[in-house]
Amino acid sequence: MNAKIRLLLLEDSEADAEIIQRKLAKAGVEFEPLRVETQAGFLAALSDFQPDLILADYSLPQFTALEALRILKEQRIDVPLILVTGSHSEEVAVECIKEGADDYILKDSLKRLPSALLSSLKKSQAERRRAVTETAFRRSEALFRLIAENTSDLVALLDLDLHFNYASPSHHPVLGYAPEEITATSRAVPFHPEEETLLRETIKSALTSRDSKRCEVRLRHKNGQWLFFESVIGGIFDHGNSEQVLVVSRDISERKRAEQENRKLAAFAQFNPNPVLEFAADGDLGYFNGAALEMAKSLQHDHPQAILPQDTAAIVRMCLATGENRLHLQTVMKGRTFSWSFFPILRSQMVHCYAEDITESLNMETQLRQAQKMDSVGQLAAGVAHDFNNILTIIQGHAGLMLSGEEIESTLADSARQISLAADRAASLTRQLLMFSRKQVMQPRLVDLNEIIVNVSTMLRSLVGEQVSLRRNTSANLPPIHADPGMVEQVLVNLVVNARDAMPKGGALLIDTFAMEIDEDYVHHHPQAHKGYFVGLSVSDTGSGMEVATLDRIFEPFFTTKEIGKGTGLGLATVYGIVKQHQGWIEVESGLGRGTTFKIFVPASSKARAGPNGNKPQEAPGGKETILVVEDEGALRELVEEVLRKKGYTVLKAATGAQALKVWQHHKDQIDLLLTDMMMPEGVSGRELAEKILAEKPDLKVIYSSGYSLDIVSPGFNLTEGSNYLQKPYHPETLARAVRNRLDS
Repeated sequence: MNAKIRLLLLEDSEADAEIIQRKLAKAGVEFEPLRVETQAGFLAALSDFQPDLILADYSLPQFTALEALRILKEQRIDVPLILVTGSHSEEVAVECIKEGADDYILKDSLKRLPSALLSSLKKSQAERRRAVTETAFRRSEALFRLIAENTSDLVALLDLDLHFNYASPSHHPVLGYAPEEITATSRAVPFHPEEETLLRETIKSALTSRDSKRCEVRLRHKNGQWLFFESVIGGIFDHGNSEQVLVVSRDISERKRAEQENRKLAAFAQFNPNPVLEFAADGDLGYFNGAALEMAKSLQHDHPQAILPQDTAAIVRMCLATGENRLHLQTVMKGRTFSWSFFPILRSQMVHCYAEDITESLNMETQLRQAQKMDSVGQLAAGVAHDFNNILTIIQGHAGLMLSGEEIESTLADSARQISLAADRAASLTRQLLMFSRKQVMQPRLVDLNEIIVNVSTMLRSLVGEQVSLRRNTSANLPPIHADPGMVEQVLVNLVVNARDAMPKGGALLIDTFAMEIDEDYVHHHPQAHKGYFVGLSVSDTGSGMEVATLDRIFEPFFTTKEIGKGTGLGLATVYGIVKQHQGWIEVESGLGRGTTFKIFVPASSKARAGPNGNKPQEAPGGKETILVVEDEGALRELVEEVLRKKGYTVLKAATGAQALKVWQHHKDQIDLLLTDMMMPEGVSGRELAEKILAEKPDLKVIYSSGYSLDIVSPGFNLTEGSNYLQKPYHPETLARAVRNRLDS
């Protein structure tokens, strides 16, 4: 042994003590001796000398070895004591051994003393090490239980078959299982099947390397929900082998959900087709997505910083200071309008910004408002035209009667002709109003647009004058269109006149025709367009052009940039109405000093065009039949009566549908034809009146009349102009011809 043994001799004989020391020294034992004889000396030596071993005589004058052993036991001092005595009593030896003595040696036989001393020391040291180990183990076990039973993490001991040998109390609040439920069965808390292989490989790696390993696993809650855990796995080794592992798992389900949400948010910003930006509290641009960069590049800038609204930093600071959003801030750059919305994120002191190019949507809104405005004005124009037509019919009718007289004075005849001409001009104005409002009666047929242009080319050249060069560039093999040729001529004339007026000092005018297939992409950029095959008419001039404010209003009725008395403001409004009535649309390109181009699109027809009918209607004779005239306008009713009586007819009159039914009841056998206005007061329309009468007399002939178009007054009703329908205003001879034709049909 390296250190000297602190040897306490409990001996009253100095001579015996010297003999014992010589014996030990002779045997090579290194020791530091201390001899005491009394209990007081013994107690002091235990405290101050702290012996490694005690050699005690059995009996001293004031103290015994048994008392010494009892003191050691009471004070829990773990020091070996060997009894060295001259007594040969076995009873003494047994008694001392029972009290804790390590050995018993007689003084007359000290040969065994050195080996007994060393053996006791080794035994004492081994027991001390074992006690220290046991104490450390108990403390470690207590610490483990303290941690396992008070942590929110899951602590478990698993065997190599993943069976739970121990489960901490935290399993109950986290997974819903009591610990005894988990350890009672082989697989009370199953791992996710997809991760069992990973778990076994991680355990194997931990056992092989004898280091802790980490992995992520899913455990099923008692309610069936799968939860995510991060687990640390380490082997527990016994004599170099391990039959179980310690698994400490922390619930990371919330972290997983947060990571997933963050990935979603990151993807939202990254792949958003609109610009997404993030600003720090001082207004610095910290993040922008690819869409923001693309928008900057589309404006010839390399970085989104260059296209931000003015005072962006001030807006960011204000949002963070007030906690309020700043929405729909509009900026204009290179003819495009952008909308910016700022949203403060107070927790992180950031401001998110979302931008959008709203140029196209603003244009579409403007076009929608324009269309709604035009429709509203069209309704008003139609109402005015309807009432005006009644008046014009009266004027034209009486002028015609005056001119048909045989003995009319020349001055009165001239006045009557002027009245008739003025009424014709007024009727033309009314037709333009109805065309604009799309309530003029159409008489469509298959026509060749190129042929119409050729037919009116002479008139167009006279309209534009010598200062304007008129050229045509018509497309060959142009498909026919289903249109009213008179209305198409009206469109062409109005556009040419408009172009002429835009070139007071002369210029060039080009008329083009073309055919075009309209696809989805074209419709996307031209909201008024429709998909399909269309025939187009283009009228371009080199005139003064128009600014944006004028372009927004050119199709409004009565809007004109001409001087008072030089324009009615109905030309382009009429064009608009006719084109809409033909299921088409108009596109206008113009700019100050750049001239103007109008493009008209109408659907192409796949049907072959019928040949022209050159027969002109002959003057209609009169007759002796009886006609029931139903008209709420008194003056017009009297005029119709006069015209028909002059033709030899018997006329019965009624102001309303209800009155007409009464007249019918008294004269149904004599009446041969019903002439009725479509729109009448007192709840019985012209159509309803005719249906009631035809129910009693199916072969009765009927003519309807109105200032509105057929699709407005009676959609789906089979009427034909000049046969069973008269459009107001009409000439007296037109009325007579329609009556005769209907009676003879």
